[in-house]
Amino acid sequence: MPTRTDLAFVFPGQGSQSLGMLADLAERHAVVQKTFIEASSAMGEDLWALASEGPETLLNRTDHTQPLMLTAGVAVWRAWREGGGALPALMAGHSLGEYTALVAAGALDFPVAVELVRDRGRYMQDAVPEGEGAMAAVLGLDESTLAALCEQAGDGVVEPVNYNAPGQIVIAGHRAAVDRTLEAAREAGAKRAVMLPMSVPAHCSLMAPAAERLAGRLADVPVHAPAIPVVHNVDLSLGTAPEAIRERLVEQVRSPVHWTGCIETLAGQGIEQVVECGPGRVLAGLNRRIDRRMGIQAIHDPDSLAKALNTLELT
Repeated sequence: MPTRTDLAFVFPGQGSQSLGMLADLAERHAVVQKTFIEASSAMGEDLWALASEGPETLLNRTDHTQPLMLTAGVAVWRAWREGGGALPALMAGHSLGEYTALVAAGALDFPVAVELVRDRGRYMQDAVPEGEGAMAAVLGLDESTLAALCEQAGDGVVEPVNYNAPGQIVIAGHRAAVDRTLEAAREAGAKRAVMLPMSVPAHCSLMAPAAERLAGRLADVPVHAPAIPVVHNVDLSLGTAPEAIRERLVEQVRSPVHWTGCIETLAGQGIEQVVECGPGRVLAGLNRRIDRRMGIQAIHDPDSLAKALNTLELT
């Protein structure tokens, strides 16, 4: 099928993983397991066994979660293409999902990207000793109010790091500072303020050492001009030059993810239909809160793949 100028694909990051993810899709579409075999060869580890059997503690450790989520997103994308699905005009990915988008767009070679995001996860894990950092979701406060609460938290770093949807922001930093900010957020009227099961405080200034190491690692990674433009989390640009892509990936580790802005950018480029590729429906839920005019579908099993193929063929 040709490129659809009104269609975009988006890819989730950490948090969408679960034991047994994509099992039903793999039973019906051999390309899913083939993709995991290819990734496992690059990693030197059986990623399908980890996704299927765990243990969950390892599944949720960032240096394993990142290659797993990259592989899952690429597997679903390949199932879509193998089924005759159209090429989208644009792509975007949430945090780690930006790497998946770059693989699907042809900017990063898949086996190379698997090893790259494994190392990215290690750099992030090493940047802050385990147990000292935290991430938390705050619902029901506006950006300026939450930013002010972070500034008033006292000792330690705590910053807004994921602008996921209007009224839904993630903060990250030192655990004690995040705890104090959550308490202040509840007192300020937040509908919900909860810790997230993340092993690192991603996208905050504590990730500066990880960004430095990632810059050195990316210098040796072949990056190509993408066949499909990818909206970058950091500045919402549609970078196509390989060096610009490297720079934005480095900056992304220590900078906020502007997901609301990414979806607004897609809408401004004429996108009317969005498809989420990967386990779960996290981005589909966020996108409905950002722009209800957009059609949004999530592909994660045989039925959702068949529905998306059928729906988007007819519209």
